[in-house]
Amino acid sequence: RFILLVALANAGGVIGFLPLLTLLLPVKVAEIAGEARIGVFTTTVIAGAIAASLSNILFGWLSDRSMARGGGRRGWVATGLAGLATSFALVTWASTPLQIVAAIILFQIAVNAILAPLFAVMADEIPDAQMGLASGLIALGAPLASAVAAGIVAVGIHNESGRLAFVFAATLVCVLPLLVAPSRPAPANPPPEREARLLGRDLAIAWASRLLVQVAGTALWLYLVYYFASIDPETPASKSVGALGHLMTVAYLLPLPVAILAGRWSDRIERRKPFLLAFAALAAIGLIGLALAWDWWSAAIAFTLYAMGSAVFLSLHSGFAMQLLPDPRHRGRDLGVINLTNTLPALPGPLLTWALATPQDFRAVMLVLAGLTLLGGLLVPAIRHRR
Repeated sequence: RFILLVALANAGGVIGFLPLLTLLLPVKVAEIAGEARIGVFTTTVIAGAIAASLSNILFGWLSDRSMARGGGRRGWVATGLAGLATSFALVTWASTPLQIVAAIILFQIAVNAILAPLFAVMADEIPDAQMGLASGLIALGAPLASAVAAGIVAVGIHNESGRLAFVFAATLVCVLPLLVAPSRPAPANPPPEREARLLGRDLAIAWASRLLVQVAGTALWLYLVYYFASIDPETPASKSVGALGHLMTVAYLLPLPVAILAGRWSDRIERRKPFLLAFAALAAIGLIGLALAWDWWSAAIAFTLYAMGSAVFLSLHSGFAMQLLPDPRHRGRDLGVINLTNTLPALPGPLLTWALATPQDFRAVMLVLAGLTLLGGLLVPAIRHRR
């Protein structure tokens, strides 16, 4: 039951950011900036990524300090929820490029105040023998977040403030059960110095592997609305949000049972690396399909393949990286460093898209992203401490 609470809380964190960044923010920026939307959107994303990178490490470290003093990490999650509500209000009020950039900076700080302690709770309180199953259940986040995005359309919420209130309510429902559940951390026993050095080396390789895969993922889902607009230029971006929300729900729901089965299977055979390599390759195939797509449906199939490979890879990789942490006393801080693989891609990803894509053609950037994803998978076998 506790693993399910952790998975649900993580899903709440994903709900907090995914509908806004993938569907609502691109439309907001298009309304504010018009033809300059790609440049303004890229600036907004980069500013948010810098804030996210720094704040995740900060709140991870603060949660470590709370643990060392005999407290817990959950209070920081509650602080993040309050900040998230404030940032949503600022996004609604924003009417200029500068205002939307400022709102997204606060939004990213709040989201990472939620997520940084949550992942440290997972590392603290879930045993290694169940980490594969737990990391597989992390895949629950994307389909639930996509379902929330589709639900916004389904229930007929047309105003921006109502949509963001709906997102916040869903986030709150998912995160609160873990906040009220009692903490049960395992004793923190640092490994011997030599083993810690080996774990640090392997963790660096795992960090690079995840970073490459996440560069592709960030570039894709941040510009997903604009990509599908390039495939179907007759339909404006604001009107394609509903269909795209349904596609994202399907594409992110399908990986969930696969991630759970793969995670449980990896627990049983005590091997993670073959699964990681296989799903990175599947994600690369999906990106190649997006580059070659000729209509909306072929692009939708390719996106579903990509979502399957990427979601399962990232879910299993999360638990895999937690098993490589060199010192349990600094889990929050170290997970904040690992989280840079989730936030730093918002720097090169948009820049690659800006340099290689136009509003009418995303083929070149999709091929480059496919190569980066495959390279990320090929780094996994170089990790020695874990199989």
